[in-house]
Amino acid sequence: MLSENIVEWHIFYHLPVVRKNIIGKRIRQARKSANPPVTQKDLVARLEVQGMTIDQSGISKIESGLRPITDMEVILLAKALKVSVAWLFREEKGILTDQPKSSRK
Repeated sequence: MLSENIVEWHIFYHLPVVRKNIIGKRIRQARKSANPPVTQKDLVARLEVQGMTIDQSGISKIESGLRPITDMEVILLAKALKVSVAWLFREEKGILTDQPKSSRK
């Protein structure tokens, strides 16, 4: 049979993922550590009230570093999550460790 003599080659290229923002991890951290935790859909709704149009997929891409964020979006995200813009940008030794003010006791 002819198909037995055909060899299929599957080549997978692993391209490095280039982060397009540095605050995505902080956004996720603020969202999950809020009391009660804020879902991505909740965050979408909070942002829509402020005039920012984004869907859940966009929030996911921001959090994973795959979508760049404008300065105005950073401000609106900080307001929606009740954290400061400075907190979103704070990083210690490459690890995001401290908690947002809104969740501190």
